[in-house]
Amino acid sequence: MNKLVLILIAILLPPLAVFLKHKAGKDLIINIVLCLFFYVPGILHALWLVTR
Repeated sequence: MNKLVLILIAILLPPLAVFLKHKAGKDLIINIVLCLFFYVPGILHALWLVTR
């Protein structure tokens, strides 16, 4: 998948971007928890995982 598309998805729906990049696993669980508490840390975590 195109990296630019993944970055846009990471901004709009962070858990979906993490799932598309890394499938189900600990990274997805961490991102869902971050998004439930505060949305911005979930976005930052997703962007970090997508761009590294």
